[in-house]
Amino acid sequence: MDESLPNIAPALLEVPSSGRLRAGEAPSHPPRILLLYGSLRERSYSRLLTLEAERLLRRLGAETRVYDPQGLPLPDGASADHPKVQELRDLALWSEGQVWTSPERHGAVSAVLKAQIDWIPLALGAIRPTQGRTLAVMQVCGGSQSFNAVNQLRILGRWMRMITIPNQSSVAKAYDEFDAAGRMKPSAYYDRVVDVMEELVKFTLLTRPVAGYLTERYSERKTAADAMEAELQRGQMR
Repeated sequence: MDESLPNIAPALLEVPSSGRLRAGEAPSHPPRILLLYGSLRERSYSRLLTLEAERLLRRLGAETRVYDPQGLPLPDGASADHPKVQELRDLALWSEGQVWTSPERHGAVSAVLKAQIDWIPLALGAIRPTQGRTLAVMQVCGGSQSFNAVNQLRILGRWMRMITIPNQSSVAKAYDEFDAAGRMKPSAYYDRVVDVMEELVKFTLLTRPVAGYLTERYSERKTAADAMEAELQRGQMR
């Protein structure tokens, strides 16, 4: 078998190293988790589920921020310096992991949550606000249990180059799962939410010291090398 790789730049193709995965000191601060939810209703079950998740994350040792989407303009409906857009982007940069919780609307993710995700770019200058972050996805259902929203959130998380954890939560008949005070009742659904938040914290602790290495790519190293070579050639021609 011919094992030659004529289209590869050998100096840019690195053999993955378990040593580099263990390299460096782990950050000493608690895991920083940003939580987004997808409804503006006064009694929003995606917000109630998000707040329940936040309580669990804090008990598990995380530092949390919940973004309030009220007042966020539609994507491209305002400039990027809009205060709500800047708040969201600053929180995305601050975060090391995220939780996205959506109601299922017409078999899909809600527009409220999708707008938040659409306002977060893949890059802000040289900084990437989502790449290498961990992600947990959850949804609330108005009827029987469905997984349409969480499946779409996984696609979005992959597109945003996030490390989406295996576990997820889908709460059926969400109107029956919260009491008058907005607290989630004990149930198998609640236990699953605990599982998801516990897993998110574990994955965040595991990956955040090496997130940059995990998401480093041959194609990007090649693009950077080609750009540097082109710049050198332009300099020599002057």
